[in-house]
Amino acid sequence: MRKLILWDIDHTLIETGGVGSEVFKDAFEQVTGHHIDRLADVTGRTEQVLFRETLDLYDIEDPGDYFPKFVEAQAAGYRARADEMRQRGRALPGAREALEAFAERPDIVQTVLTGNPKPSAITKLMTFELTRYLDLEMGAYGTDDSVRSNLVKIAQVRAAARHSHTFNQRNTYVIGDTVSDVEAAVEGGSQIIAVTTGGVGRAQLCEAGARIIIDDLTAVVDLMPVM
Repeated sequence: MRKLILWDIDHTLIETGGVGSEVFKDAFEQVTGHHIDRLADVTGRTEQVLFRETLDLYDIEDPGDYFPKFVEAQAAGYRARADEMRQRGRALPGAREALEAFAERPDIVQTVLTGNPKPSAITKLMTFELTRYLDLEMGAYGTDDSVRSNLVKIAQVRAAARHSHTFNQRNTYVIGDTVSDVEAAVEGGSQIIAVTTGGVGRAQLCEAGARIIIDDLTAVVDLMPVM
């Protein structure tokens, strides 16, 4: 039976060393013309939700085209600061090795499930040379839907069309670091492997519904025999 792995990006595969929040602020200011010094809560949220709630924080009215313009400006910001992101950020321990190990298995296909807009997600992964292991065309992104749990089905449908195979709760795995990742997997129809690299404790992840919790991605390969 084929299996589908849906990777979260931030604090699961990589961390930007603070570049991400700076790029968000710069892009937000370019689009809206408003300087901001704080954001809405970013943890596990899709970028659509974060953008909308940041507008609300500053009582900014959206004429209807702000978010598409923001997506373009944000991706341009990541591309311009790729070298800085490599200096300040990193691929997290075990990320490259786990992606490579799964890529070698003919029964596994892997892509991303992320709140990032697609252009920014791809730029981040390219910066840390992780794209070669992932089929990013069948991924699900924050530009596809503002509700994270809905992204599971989007990715499953895209993967099914690409591989002529049905992906469902039995053979789909989300790997992520936040309570939102766990909830998205449970509500969206996937199994979940939770990692604590994002700073969320085991108790919180377990309470949200995670049954497999690991400290970092160096332990993912140990799970391969039971997947």
